[in-house]
Amino acid sequence: MSKPWIEGPKELILHGIEHSNKDTAFDARIAFISIDNAVELMIKTYLGLPKRITNIKGLKRNDLEDASQNFPALLDLLESFGADKIRGIELGDIEWYHRLRNQLYHEGNGITIGIENISGYLEIAKILFNNLFEEKLVTSKLESPEGLTGIFIKLWGELEQFLYIHTKSKKIKNTIEYINLYYEDGRLTKDDVQNFDLLRNFRNELVHGIKSPTPDKLAEMIDNLESLKEKLGVN
Repeated sequence: MSKPWIEGPKELILHGIEHSNKDTAFDARIAFISIDNAVELMIKTYLGLPKRITNIKGLKRNDLEDASQNFPALLDLLESFGADKIRGIELGDIEWYHRLRNQLYHEGNGITIGIENISGYLEIAKILFNNLFEEKLVTSKLESPEGLTGIFIKLWGELEQFLYIHTKSKKIKNTIEYINLYYEDGRLTKDDVQNFDLLRNFRNELVHGIKSPTPDKLAEMIDNLESLKEKLGVN
């Protein structure tokens, strides 16, 4: 049975998906803003849950109230008190998307939002929802077939979660060290290591809107990512 505190974020995400399925600039803006509102609400909700649920120690209510008025400060709190809940995502990406949302909210009709940004942010929101509330968000009945951007980010999130769990269990500092371990024991080649770096840079440029790759390029990078996941044993 779903916990009652997840209903608000869930409704906002589903509302965003409904608008993303409509082919107008207005609906695209509403979809993106709704997804961002869901991300902000789920962070506030998680950090505000009773300690018996989250096992968070040392977080003062006044600190949460102050951070709730400043999004970067809210992300700082999540990083400090929920580091194990942000595996598979980059908080810098969420902050970047939030700034884009603020532009949409304040400048309105002067800005358009691409489906790749909606798809990318949606995948991040779904990963965060699962991490924070330990419940998979089912959207298949409402969601249109995923765009290539969403597919890539979803696959990368799965890889990041796998690396996070394994680096933590082996007490390794970062994912680069873990990749190098695979290289040293012969499970990855030098080309595989270079491919990991290429995929990571591609992912960052994709999420931050630095580049707008063609569908063929996205499909190529998805194939490369799938191949790397298979070699690493990511289910």
